[in-house]
Amino acid sequence: MSTTAIWWIRRDLRLTDNSALQAALAQAATVVPVFILDDAALDSRYHRRAQMRKDFLFGGLHALDAGLRACGSQLLVRHGEPVAVLRTLLAECGAASIFAEADCTPFAVRRDAAVAQVLPLTLTGGLTIHPPQAVRKGDGTPYTVFTPYSRTWRALPLPRSALAAPKTLGAIPKLTSLPIPAAAPLALFPPGEAEAQRRLKRFAKSAIYKYADGRNQLDVEGTSALSAYLRFGMLSARSALQAARLAAAAAEGAAARQGADTWITELIWREFYIAILHHFPHVLQMAFRADLRNVAWDKNSETLAAWQTGNTGYPVVDAAMRQLAATGWMHNRARMIVSSFLVKDLLQDWRLGEAWFMDKLVDGDPAANNGGWQWSAGVGTDAAPYFRVFSPVLQGQKFDPHGSFVRAWVPELARMPLKFLQQPWLAPADVQAAAGCRVGRDYAAPVVDHAFARARVLAAYKRAKS
Repeated sequence: MSTTAIWWIRRDLRLTDNSALQAALAQAATVVPVFILDDAALDSRYHRRAQMRKDFLFGGLHALDAGLRACGSQLLVRHGEPVAVLRTLLAECGAASIFAEADCTPFAVRRDAAVAQVLPLTLTGGLTIHPPQAVRKGDGTPYTVFTPYSRTWRALPLPRSALAAPKTLGAIPKLTSLPIPAAAPLALFPPGEAEAQRRLKRFAKSAIYKYADGRNQLDVEGTSALSAYLRFGMLSARSALQAARLAAAAAEGAAARQGADTWITELIWREFYIAILHHFPHVLQMAFRADLRNVAWDKNSETLAAWQTGNTGYPVVDAAMRQLAATGWMHNRARMIVSSFLVKDLLQDWRLGEAWFMDKLVDGDPAANNGGWQWSAGVGTDAAPYFRVFSPVLQGQKFDPHGSFVRAWVPELARMPLKFLQQPWLAPADVQAAAGCRVGRDYAAPVVDHAFARARVLAAYKRAKS
């Protein structure tokens, strides 16, 4: 056993079920935990303007440092290019090895290859339950359709139980460290491993059993709200799967079991999109489907701005976009609604929406975000058919049936009768006056007619395909 090893923390901000940490502990008596403030990552196009996501990350680092200190260690923070920082740190602490959890984004793959070329870097699993390379067709090629991918994923041997957090860690050598950057508090997402475990436990005790139906309702807390914690590894995918499987085993009745299994399917979707990005990194620049890479998008900056600010005149769209701006989060059903609206109703390039989400989402992850946008636009692998065009009115009526979601985020419509809430432009003038909301003055008139927009986008896609 060597004397010292470095645990290079990236998106695995946890002590529980951390394969990189455990591998370092197995090789060395002293483990030095380090996080590198890498400008190439923090100032990239994916994260440059994502202040709430940075606050969540930095808050997670503060929480991790507290956990490390409770074990007798502490977090070391350095700034710079990883090869230079790690080379210096190896010399300073006399470490013989570096351990880190593998990441699958193109940026991370390039970064880690550069480090491994000159330094003793060992990558471990942990980001996913099954690594992208493990889930392949019989001929060795990667899947591009979810259903057969899911079947193969489920047929693979299940991973062992989540690893317990170490009870003690030795003190690290006296080394210089930058302060952890300050983090503004996020009311909806208190950062840290303890909060992630608390949410998982609460979800697995109740809401998971209603997830099959509850996940789509905008007016109830039917989702786990764990996406940000999985994105930064404050919770491991293995811990999430283990909790879901235990919940399924304890379920009373087929409906409850279906709820737990549906959530497991969502975990598999997460891994599917990670695998797609790993095998086909060009999807970050263009549509997966070559026949739909030349859609003639509308370049109307005013309708794009109306969508971004939640002033389209379609209440469920506006409520969701305002929720995103205020909290850094959006319900998955709402993400489907607003992405369909941007692409199909406004005929805007899906990549503009993808970039906007990455600027705003606390859980913004290149793989999941890109996969979701290409799915909604009908241009991705195993995507929704391009001719499926959501009606924003019907989506609002179905998934916010009592109007509580819209009323919470679009206060202009707080007194609008439910009958007209999802299409207030149809309310007679006296009803609008009584509600204190005149469409076109107090609340935006629709930026586009949905029937016209549907015909327009179908024609645009057909031209692109031909």
